[in-house]
Amino acid sequence: MDICFLEFNEWVHLRVNSVHGMLWLQTHFEDSQWEAIASQQVKLTKNNAKALAADATEAGLILNSVQSALNFSNS
Repeated sequence: MDICFLEFNEWVHLRVNSVHGMLWLQTHFEDSQWEAIASQQVKLTKNNAKALAADATEAGLILNSVQSALNFSNS
């Protein structure tokens, strides 16, 4: 898996799990955001996460999308 999207309430946390995923993200984020990416502190809106996931899938990356267990208890 290259990138994992962890859904929590209104946000999606981005987790990078491979060098391939990290290198690919260089084309989508500015240099000023690299520290947050490397330390896994990136939060995206659901729409932005969907768009990023579509681009990543088209590029051939392997993705995983996980919905928080807390979201299931609120259903």
